[in-house]
Amino acid sequence: QVQLVESGGGLVQAGGSLTLSCAHSGSTFSTSTMGWFRQAPGKEREFVGARRWSDFTTYYADSVKGRFTISRDNAKNTVYLQMNNLTPEDTAVYYCALRWGGVTASENQYDYWGQGTQVTVSS
Repeated sequence: QVQLVESGGGLVQAGGSLTLSCAHSGSTFSTSTMGWFRQAPGKEREFVGARRWSDFTTYYADSVKGRFTISRDNAKNTVYLQMNNLTPEDTAVYYCALRWGGVTASENQYDYWGQGTQVTVSS
């Protein structure tokens, strides 16, 4: 059974940085794609980025490209979302999600989801 647990959310000032963690069990990096999504108040959940670990194919949404980075720590079975130069528009609940396949921005293609972690960016 795959389980995903996010952590690392919080309150940060605009221009600041934050790193989210997604600890997972029951899966192996080599056969999975880990995606990050976010949902702002009153808005639909949107794709942030995803990485396939077999060949490190990575896609980021245009809104975060150059500011956010997905990485992993094999020993800790943890995937990270490093977020730099944050703006109030990045305020949302952030979710990690896993699928057994390639990179996609479609949330319906992800099989497992974490519980979400709140990120609030003040101006």
